[in-house]
Amino acid sequence: MKYSTLKPRMLLHSCCATCTAYPTNLLKERFDISLFYYNPNIFPEEEYNRRLADVRSLADTAGTSFIKGEYDASEWNNTTRDLADEPEGGKRCPICFNFRLEKTAETAKKKGFDIFGTTLSISPHKNSNAINEAGSLLSARIGIDFYRADFKKKDGFKKAMDFSKKYSFYRQNYCGCEYSIRSNR
Repeated sequence: MKYSTLKPRMLLHSCCATCTAYPTNLLKERFDISLFYYNPNIFPEEEYNRRLADVRSLADTAGTSFIKGEYDASEWNNTTRDLADEPEGGKRCPICFNFRLEKTAETAKKKGFDIFGTTLSISPHKNSNAINEAGSLLSARIGIDFYRADFKKKDGFKKAMDFSKKYSFYRQNYCGCEYSIRSNR
């Protein structure tokens, strides 16, 4: 795709600072990045706010702009209620990926970005193919390019942990939803 500027504007979905620092550093030479924090799946709200504070700090440190999406856990809970007993990595996770990426794509399109992406593929616990498939389908439906990535490759996850330590980012011990808390106990 040909873009209107030398450095295309990317709206990069961020789940937390730990998972976002390395991809942001990797992509900022090629893209004018804005971080988008949209995670209504994160439970409890205190956890959401703790991750939010670190993503804002990362945006300041990286010199990127920041957009905060609305936190309305009720819609996400209604969408996934029937999948409460699914294991982590089961049928609920692709729905969660799609839920967050759809809002990212819609926001990117509405605000005039050239492309959208997500940092979710940095996690060794996340299926990059499912994430990229969701992003590609949304790209076609909404009409905005999607950046396909598997950020865990080439020691990406290790590099993410190194960034996290360097900047003292909070490192959670579960993905974010109340069901993933249960699976980590």
